[in-house]
Amino acid sequence: MANTQITSDVVKAIGVIAQNKAGWQREVNIIRWNEGKAKLDIRDWGPNHEKVGKGISLSKEEVAILKSLLEDINLDDIEA
Repeated sequence: MANTQITSDVVKAIGVIAQNKAGWQREVNIIRWNEGKAKLDIRDWGPNHEKVGKGISLSKEEVAILKSLLEDINLDDIEA
């Protein structure tokens, strides 16, 4: 079985949503994975971006739809 290496290039750091006690941060970035198209990316990163957790990458079109959906959300419907 071939060892496939995944590459990432942070095109633009948008911000940090949260950080846990171990130093992992949930970040929003624009990332190019494996030299592909840049996408909006939300996922957990270990300290110094040495490790990466599961997350979601969204195309420009998907971000536009999500942005539209979030405009009408009632934050009181979300439990703390």
